Amino acid sequence: MRVMITGNLGYVGPAVVQQLRSAHPDAFLHGYDAAFFAHCLTGVPVLPERLLDQQSYGDVRTIKPELLHGYDAVIHLAAVSNDPMGSRFADVTRAINHDASVALAQAASDAGVRNFVFASSCSVYGVAQGGPRREEDPVNPVTAYASSKIGTEQGLSDLDSDMTITCLRFATACGMSSRLRLDLVLNDFVACALSVGEISVLSDGTPWRPLIDTTDMARALDWAAFRSSSSSDRVLILNAGANSANYQVRDLAAAVAQAVPGTRVSINTGAPADSRSYQVDFSRYAALAPDHQPQMTLADSIKALVEGLRRMGFNDPEFRSSQLIRLRVLQDHIKAGRLSEDLRWH
Repeated sequence: MRVMITGNLGYVGPAVVQQLRSAHPDAFLHGYDAAFFAHCLTGVPVLPERLLDQQSYGDVRTIKPELLHGYDAVIHLAAVSNDPMGSRFADVTRAINHDASVALAQAASDAGVRNFVFASSCSVYGVAQGGPRREEDPVNPVTAYASSKIGTEQGLSDLDSDMTITCLRFATACGMSSRLRLDLVLNDFVACALSVGEISVLSDGTPWRPLIDTTDMARALDWAAFRSSSSSDRVLILNAGANSANYQVRDLAAAVAQAVPGTRVSINTGAPADSRSYQVDFSRYAALAPDHQPQMTLADSIKALVEGLRRMGFNDPEFRSSQLIRLRVLQDHIKAGRLSEDLRWH
């Protein structure tokens, strides 16, 4: 089995490489990444990529189709990866997250790749009232990032191909990583608790978010990369997470405060309604992938973050202006003249 993982030098990639190497020790694993965040290593003594057979560097917008020949599966993580970056780089977000993703899938199909896995997002549900969202429910993207994910799902569904395609609408990522991000709700709360002893919830605390740890994202991607399909499920769009992991933001803050004694929590009860609030139904994923269900509880993810940040000696009250925030990394690259405004290396 030969697997290519795009975007492997990001937040989720290290867990994916670890999962695949553990579950498929004889597989040939090939990482492909533009390396915007390759230097953002956090508290690890060795490179996560030591488990790969090959690492290539390049832009998914210009990947050579012949590079895909001989591969059985492509796990496509490469993306402009959150709402703030999507807002700052709206046109680039569409070019990378949508246009390049569909082109990559077409090239993979032409090369004879059997399985293509796309990392989508539950953020496509936007503001969703009326109970947990199922896959067939209407989507309501409210950001450029979410819109790019929907566009790619549609583009992949429209491909004239026999390739098995799986679009995993992931819950909000969380947890420790060898390339940690702190621009995610749970990770931000843990960083606040450790650095200033206070979590300030900017919303009124009521918005809903489903969460999934990076290690459980890796388990889902592993399942999707190796699944077989029939004509009825050749293209599968699937919520990926656990029904038990739908939380209100105020409950996340309370859980972190309990894990880090002495942490104060302040909630802006007068804040306007958040533009994103959604519960998600993950029952279909539970039925289709019973052996790859999430294993990390909220307490597990918080514990791993606390231990990982302490191991790093983390104590930065200004962390939102640090290399642990992906938008800041890109802005620093641009300011230093390393990257262009359309996120291409000079």
